[in-house]
Amino acid sequence: MPALKKIALTITSAALLSGFVLSPAAAADKDKSDDKQPKPPSTMSSLGGEQLGKAGTQVNLGPGAPVLPKKLSGRSWIVADAESGDVLAAHNSHWRLPPASTLKMLFADTVLPALQPTTLAHKVTENELSGVGEGSSLVGIKEDHTYTVHDLWLGVFLRSGNDAVHVLSEMYGGVQKTVDAMQAHAEELQALDTVVVSPDGYDAPRQVSSAYDLTLIARSGLQKKDFREYAATASADFPGEKKKGKKRESFEISNTNRLITGDIGVDPYQGIAGVKNGYTTHAGNTFTGVAERNGKVLLVTVMNPSAEESHAVYKEAAHLLDWGFAASGKVTPVGQLVPPRSLDTGTGIGGKGATPAAGADQGPGGQAEATHASASNGSSGVGTALAIIGGLLVVLAAAVFLVNRRWPMAGRTRRTETETAETKAAEDTGAGEEADKAGKNAEDTDEAGKDAEDTGKGVEGDPEGAGATASAAPTDKS
Repeated sequence: MPALKKIALTITSAALLSGFVLSPAAAADKDKSDDKQPKPPSTMSSLGGEQLGKAGTQVNLGPGAPVLPKKLSGRSWIVADAESGDVLAAHNSHWRLPPASTLKMLFADTVLPALQPTTLAHKVTENELSGVGEGSSLVGIKEDHTYTVHDLWLGVFLRSGNDAVHVLSEMYGGVQKTVDAMQAHAEELQALDTVVVSPDGYDAPRQVSSAYDLTLIARSGLQKKDFREYAATASADFPGEKKKGKKRESFEISNTNRLITGDIGVDPYQGIAGVKNGYTTHAGNTFTGVAERNGKVLLVTVMNPSAEESHAVYKEAAHLLDWGFAASGKVTPVGQLVPPRSLDTGTGIGGKGATPAAGADQGPGGQAEATHASASNGSSGVGTALAIIGGLLVVLAAAVFLVNRRWPMAGRTRRTETETAETKAAEDTGAGEEADKAGKNAEDTDEAGKDAEDTGKGVEGDPEGAGATASAAPTDKS
């Protein structure tokens, strides 16, 4: 009997021991699986507020505030009030990640003012296209063909055309000069997480940005009327190949920002007004958007969602915008979008100086004009802008950007030449508020990253209709 008891105890002990041994092993396997997902750095910038330097989700819910959307898979994201600069919620917002073609927002914000007028024509050379990365998203620019600056910007914003970026860069003074100017402009905007290596966002060693920086950059760019118009354009005609003895034809390009144009599984977002989407092999899908509802304008950036569903970056951005509009006034901000360094705000978060902030619309004599673009489809979009009086920046308390114009809403995609002429006349006589400028450049083109987002592989953009096919090599398109 004692022998049987001893055997029984031995068997029981063995069973218990196996349980203790196997359970940690199973947990270790799970931890090992979790470790495959990149982790944010333990130390990140706290520019804009201490909470923004912390890893993980940051939100301060007040009474009646809705909870954040479930199943947000972006490695980094941010929701901010475009007008006040309040950051309503954030997740690893200073994590420095590859930006893909969202970096084209910085390219445009830097270069747009220098390449005027938009009617300026340029004949493309072979050398200007030689530096375009393999597998790049293309709008379909041909050497020895002439394009206006307006055409090229449509190619950048709608089609995310790296060919258009390189041509504009050469017109600006060369790729390296452009990169240097973009880096300097990022530093002026206090987008200090950003390192620029290529002007188009093509994957490059050390090239990074952050959700926080991309939101700062978008906020600056959206103060330029040309930038707003291009970013809000749903579709446009782009010059095609010129054949001897025949009239030059054009082809249609569409904006690959699916919150503007919609797609299978994604509806156009109510009040959307831009800004830019992107995709590269290393960056995954990235997106910065701006939308208006009931007089409230929000900015959202989502970087590299891990969800495998189609168009996850747009869906998560839309959920965050919905939450932001519902939560506005019911949360305590977790931080602020800082002003450019050139602003002397007295708050300790900006730099000194009285020079106009980057992106201010410039009128005659270099003074910025407080202009207005009407919202489309009856929407009462509100914009953030800087007003310049006598060359000095008017800043509200705590560096709040002055509201003095409407956002151009997406939807007015194509206007007749007569409408455009009437709008121009209204501007020249001072009779209008930039009457319906949202539709003027409604010919802006579609970003090339659409199909790449659907598949999570391949190209930066959607080559269909662009007159060029992206190669199957490593893809840095967006």
